[in-house]
Order: sequence, then structure tokens, then C-alpha cells
Amino acid sequence: MSEQGSGPPVLDSTGQDPAGHGPAGHDPARQALLDVRREVAKAVVGQDATVTGMLIALLSQGHVLLEGVPGVAKTLLVRALSAALSLDTKRVQFTPDLMPGDVTGSLVYDSHTSEFSFREGPVFTNLLLADEINRTPPKTQASLLEAMEERQVSVDGASRPLPAPFLVAATQNPVEYEGTYPLPEAQLDRFLLKLTMPLPERREEMEVIRRHAAGFDPRDLAAAGVRAVAGAADLERARQAVAAVSVEPEIIGYIVDLVRATRSAPSFQLGVSPRGATALLNASRSWAWLSGRSFVTPDDVKALALPCLRHRVTLQPEAQMDGVRVDDVLGSILASVPVPR
Repeated sequence: MSEQGSGPPVLDSTGQDPAGHGPAGHDPARQALLDVRREVAKAVVGQDATVTGMLIALLSQGHVLLEGVPGVAKTLLVRALSAALSLDTKRVQFTPDLMPGDVTGSLVYDSHTSEFSFREGPVFTNLLLADEINRTPPKTQASLLEAMEERQVSVDGASRPLPAPFLVAATQNPVEYEGTYPLPEAQLDRFLLKLTMPLPERREEMEVIRRHAAGFDPRDLAAAGVRAVAGAADLERARQAVAAVSVEPEIIGYIVDLVRATRSAPSFQLGVSPRGATALLNASRSWAWLSGRSFVTPDDVKALALPCLRHRVTLQPEAQMDGVRVDDVLGSILASVPVPR
């Protein structure tokens, strides 16, 4: 189970959300995505909230920033998710010498035809794992910007569309700072969610070790029983259903009040932009649909507020020196902004 506030809530195995807002119903697309969580759990222990967040990002056509120490199954989670969704996945290890063309692709001279041809980079996939993205220089980080925002890459004046669906799951290590290049605000704002992957609890860690003792091979997901239970067509139907989820004016006002409160918070140097408010709206609608409802509630907004907003604010230097945590400030804002009835 995820630590408090690290990610969105978790649907249980019946599709019921923990707040008791109702069952997920019999929508085939919804049930397929709920089944995805069960399949991923065959390979990854104790990261249900992160899997839910990844599904919300796919439904919202957004991207995810994963933060956690090495060894908490970030790569395995993305691979298992892509297998359960029958999607293509690629991994890029971001290093100080990685060039933009190593990510997006480049023109290569063909001696047989005496012409240049485009060789696709790893960004041409459905789920791209950008591992340790803060270890590569800003120029290479920026090569992902167009791909994340426009879902295309431009090389030599030609635009090339990326496969659909397309999601970037970028990881960064919260404890290693030497040799890193912090992501600029413009790129952080492109991520729909920032999910923290905590170390497993004792019971979960025992299950991890038990599986390995029984012969679990993280490189062989099929042997672990992970199978495809959904696909791109299910995601598209789900997105259409999410678009039909209603949002009352009071909920819109609540979202606006929350983000505006971040701009006046004394501990924040930079508050949430209107893009962040839109992201919170989209994520809340996706979570409401996954929970089996056709409307957004204040609880949906609260559930997604931290993962949606924590990477879009910047602490004042004085607050950083005092050890103030972003999540604590956001928690205070959530507690102080009036909730619509």
C-alpha cells in the first residue's frame, strides 16, 4: 500500500472505491482497466496506487513523473503495465552524454540509396520509460517536450506523429543530487502526475522475497502469469466515457480556489498555473469514472490534488532551509479551502 498522500486512492478488487461512492458497474472498458491492476500485481507488489495513477494518466492523455529510490520496481511496473495493456514499451537510460537524437531519432545516410533516411528513436513507442531523467543535460531533456505536448517529433523540418496511446513515465532519484540537472518548471508542468513510490512495508517486502525464492524472474513476465487483458481500443472507449463525466460549476470553482491558494501561500515562491488546474480537472474526471461515477465530487479533487500539484509549485528558499515539505503546505491548503456542499 502506498504511503499517505503519495498517489491517488486505490480501487479494491471489486472496483469499489474506498470512499464508498459506488461500484464500478459493468462497463466493459472500465472492467478491463480494473483487470489490468490485477495483472500488474502478479509482478509488482505493493504499488497499487502507482498503477492507478498510471491508468489515470493514460485516460487523461498525460504523463507521469515517478520518484523513488532505486529498487522499488519502477521499470518492472512499466513493463508489466504495458504487457497487461498489450502496448509497446521502451526504456531510455538518461546519462550526461545522451544526445537529443538518441531519444527522438535522427537522419542516417544510406550508402545503398545515397539518401538520408529517418531512424526512429525509442520515443516511438506507447509507454516510454525515461529512467533518471534528471541525469541528462537540459538540451536532451527538452527533446521530450514536443513529444510530450504535441505527441510528435520534428527532425529536419518534418513532423512525425508518435503512436497512440503515448505516455512518458520519467523517473528521478530523490536522494542523489550530484551530477543531476533539475527539471525546469516548463518541463515539470508537462507531467500530469508526480507519484512517489515508497519502500514496501514489511509484509509486502516478505512477499517480494518469497516470490524470488520461488523462482520469479522479472525478465519473464509471461512466466509470472501476466497476460494482456486490455488494449488500445479499450483505452479509447474509456477516454470517450471519461469525457462524458460531468463537472458541476461548484467543482470547477473548488479547483480554481485550490490553485489560486497556492499562489498566495507564503511558503511558495511559485504557485500552480492554469495548466495545473486543467490537469487536476482531467485527473479527477478519470478517477471519478474509474470509481464508477458519471460526475466529479470534491473527494475526487482532493484525492488527486497532491499528485497533480506537488511538482508544479516551488518552495521559498527560507521554507526549504526550515525543512518545509511541499505536501504539508498543500495539505494545509486542502484543509483551509472551503469544500462545496
